[in-house]
Amino acid sequence: MKLKLVFLFFAVISTLQFTGCGNKDTPKETKSVKPTEEERDVNNIAARPELAQRLKIGLPTWLDLADRIQVPSRVQVDEERTAQIGSYVTGRIINMFVVLGDYVKPGQALARITSPDLTQSQLAYLRAASRVTVTQKASDRARHLLAADAIPVAEVERRQSELEIAKAEFGAAKDQLILFGMTDSELKQINKTGKILPWLDIKANREGYIIERNVMVGKVVQPADPLFQVADLSHVWVVGDVPEQIARDVQLKQHVEIIVPALAGMPPLDGVIIFVSDTVNRLTRTVMTRVLVKNPERKLKPDMLANMHITDPQHKSLVVPESAIVRELNKDYIFIVVGDNRFQRVPVELGDETDGFRPVLKGLTADQKIVLEGAFHLDSERKLAELE
Repeated sequence: MKLKLVFLFFAVISTLQFTGCGNKDTPKETKSVKPTEEERDVNNIAARPELAQRLKIGLPTWLDLADRIQVPSRVQVDEERTAQIGSYVTGRIINMFVVLGDYVKPGQALARITSPDLTQSQLAYLRAASRVTVTQKASDRARHLLAADAIPVAEVERRQSELEIAKAEFGAAKDQLILFGMTDSELKQINKTGKILPWLDIKANREGYIIERNVMVGKVVQPADPLFQVADLSHVWVVGDVPEQIARDVQLKQHVEIIVPALAGMPPLDGVIIFVSDTVNRLTRTVMTRVLVKNPERKLKPDMLANMHITDPQHKSLVVPESAIVRELNKDYIFIVVGDNRFQRVPVELGDETDGFRPVLKGLTADQKIVLEGAFHLDSERKLAELE
């Protein structure tokens, strides 16, 4: 009886082990089923008939496009219409006649200065004028005496030489005062009265606005100090640094558009390129470009930020409409036709938008049919199919 029970126990254990092994083999057979190629391709989509009817199919087109290069720029004064004004003599400012923003004309007094150098130069001028008068009379007297045979010719020549030296000294003294800024009327006043002017006016040498003033009453100034900057702001420069890769497309006398963010709502201004540097900045790898812009209302202020839009000559480009593009994870995609109501989403590289079109740089050829309109709805359908 015991032997029968032992045999029955081993029979049950063997049956259970065989059953367990069979259960383990079944999942392995399930895992071995692989998805098809179409099921793995998340970029392939079969459009429903009602959606396919709403899609517009066509080919990319060729258009004449002109690239627009945007260059960060800044407004500067036109240096051809600007002047730095200072004093020609070391001295102290005793009076001011203008403030920032004043409009001045050539010859208008800007400030008044007194100077020991000015006093010494006026004294030298008066001495030279007096010496010319004395030597002139001595020379005339000598000629009369020579005519009366009272003096030798050598004495006449000596006095004539002294007169010429005196005239040269007078001319040098006069030129010195003119360099200091004295006018002919002021020199005549000194000659007439024989009195020294205690001061001198610093005058404007061109017409324009005072855009800089670096002086005040009581300040001692040197000839090298820039005291005033006068600028004609009817024209200004817009200066930008063009990357060296596109500098070859920038030409003199080329018209460009200038947009100033600070003047929002103002239409783009027209400018003309007047200078393109012959050298490249080694640090920024850019070429400095200067544009002349009219500024009759003085809305453009020096140091304003601007954007320079340079338009290249037109050229043929393969383009697609904006409605054909879908974007995901900062990448652009287009749907191409691969069969009846079947489409494949492919990545493409596109240029900047121009008049509702994007030039194709890479990823598409002119003979490939694509979805021109309805790409957004087709991409939504693809995403839903991917979730399922």
